[in-house]
Amino acid sequence: MQLRNFPNPGKRRHALEKEIHVKFPNIGAYDFEETQAEEKNCENIIGVARIPLGIAGPLKITHLESKSDNYYIPLATTEGALVASINRGCKAIFESGGAVVDSCRSGTTRGPVFYTGSIAVKNTLFTWVKMNEETIKKLAESTSSHLHLKKVMIRSLADYSFVRFSFDTEDAMGMNMATIASEKIIALIEKETGASCISVAGNFDIDKKPAWLNVIEPRGIKAWAEVTLFADVIKNTLKTTSQSIFDVWYAKCMLGSAMSGSLAFNAHFSNVVAAIFIATGQDPAHVVEGSLGVTTAKVLKNGDLYIAVYLPSLMIGTVGGGTALPTQYEALTMLGVTGNGKVERFAEIIAGAVLAGEVSLLASLGEKSLGKAHKKLGRGEKILKF
Repeated sequence: MQLRNFPNPGKRRHALEKEIHVKFPNIGAYDFEETQAEEKNCENIIGVARIPLGIAGPLKITHLESKSDNYYIPLATTEGALVASINRGCKAIFESGGAVVDSCRSGTTRGPVFYTGSIAVKNTLFTWVKMNEETIKKLAESTSSHLHLKKVMIRSLADYSFVRFSFDTEDAMGMNMATIASEKIIALIEKETGASCISVAGNFDIDKKPAWLNVIEPRGIKAWAEVTLFADVIKNTLKTTSQSIFDVWYAKCMLGSAMSGSLAFNAHFSNVVAAIFIATGQDPAHVVEGSLGVTTAKVLKNGDLYIAVYLPSLMIGTVGGGTALPTQYEALTMLGVTGNGKVERFAEIIAGAVLAGEVSLLASLGEKSLGKAHKKLGRGEKILKF
């Protein structure tokens, strides 16, 4: 079967059904403009893979630069108990007065690798790039009015050099913009230095892979969220104590992560990040960067618990990619982050939701109710109300 012979998803799907003798009535039920989706989001479309979408909230958040807001968080997942757990965390945060959040734009990165062949050419490349950053900036920004070069970093072996460009791509996640701009820069570097670019993506980005570089030199948007949980809320809503949550956090997130060589010192950032990413049309592969980060906790003298999260590398956008698909656009609308000027707020909402997930899971582990909750919710035996 030659896929290119079929002009639309329906004909392609019917041909596949005929060839492998299987019907796909559910895959074939979709609500988007197929031509637009095939041009921008996915090739060889035959339909959709629909995932259950739940909501958690209200999550009360105070943005440092504005008033408090309440949010209902859209979460696309097939993991029973996840939405209920995040919802419980939202409730505990709400009852404790809400979370405080903040964010900072780091930039979308692209990291080409050059073959220099010698220390001398390596030095030539390093010197030329550092002496001509303004020229590089102007060239990069000529490729898009929505792209701005923020930073250039170089690391070299004797015969290979890795250059990491960081771009502000406004409200788009921006990897395509970053790649196009980098290719322009690469051509100029090759011409001026004699070095040869082996790949526009040399794993120095570092894109869709776990690495400490994305913690030390963050990419995308970095975000923080904190809350002081009241002792009575921990007792009545989370069914445990501040000390118990702290003990689990220290043993699990700190010592357990260190003993395993983990790059992430948290309970389960990726659970929340993945569910929000899928719901809102983000690139799911960037959950890798979203899984990085640190949860911190401290029992206060009055018995309350301070708990906070830091996510160094959220690769997200509120325009472009899958954000224009109908259901994903509705999920972004639910959060009030559609269009331009909203991507930092989106990052802060994600951080708040991640905090809610950490609060609930650490409490559940301290309470020793994790297995019970998954048995009742994940196996569908009984609806458990938090």
